[in-house]
Amino acid sequence: MKHKFAVQLYSLRKELTKDFPGVLKELKKQGWETVQIDGLRGYTAEEVAAALKETGLKAVSMHANLDRLNNDLDNLIYECLLFGTKDIFCSSELTNEEEVIYARNTLLNTAKKLNPLGFRIGHHNHDYEFRGSINGEMIMDYIVKPEGNLFLYPEIDTYWAKVGGADPFEYMKKFSGRIPMIHFKDMKSDLSLSYPESLAEIGTGCIDFLPFLKWGEKNGIESYIVEQDVSALSGGMLESMAVSLENLIKLSEQL
Repeated sequence: MKHKFAVQLYSLRKELTKDFPGVLKELKKQGWETVQIDGLRGYTAEEVAAALKETGLKAVSMHANLDRLNNDLDNLIYECLLFGTKDIFCSSELTNEEEVIYARNTLLNTAKKLNPLGFRIGHHNHDYEFRGSINGEMIMDYIVKPEGNLFLYPEIDTYWAKVGGADPFEYMKKFSGRIPMIHFKDMKSDLSLSYPESLAEIGTGCIDFLPFLKWGEKNGIESYIVEQDVSALSGGMLESMAVSLENLIKLSEQL
């Protein structure tokens, strides 16, 4: 199942700005087969597509903020088709009820336009989505609630859900067959640490990812996407990604 482990390229944003093709080559050498794209980092879409083709890495999905979804949708669609994916997740961090309502309306409008073309539209959570409610519903539930024949897909981030006070594994189980991708992000066991110092490589923190893999393989998860905002290792984020992949492979061998 190694092909299901993907790197969220936001993790390597600094490195990508300097050498996008070179970073992809290093990830391929480590054994990664798939990535999630969150931006072009100063390169053209054609240059990124060429680098993906050269390395053989597959783009499983894209992140886009609300501004892009509302004001740059044609270019976003072009990039998705160029990279070979039809999955888009909103990456905007929400901080108040007005933003939440705006985000849901944007996602529904985007889904209305793109679902007929085979796209899936969803939302990537931070901690706020688990801290409050709207009309008696948890904010995350409110955002991804279906409307008519429009379905929105939750992309649960394990770290941020935990920071928000939720059990990410129990929450994920509500979406059997409706959660194609999940963000694996680990947290150090030292509860006195806060973001970003509390971030950890997969398999080195306090989140047990084996149950996620077991459940995911029975309930339709297509990609387990690793994201780590900062690295404290001497080899930087590329070393962090190598550690995470090695530990994920070891966990997958227990299935």
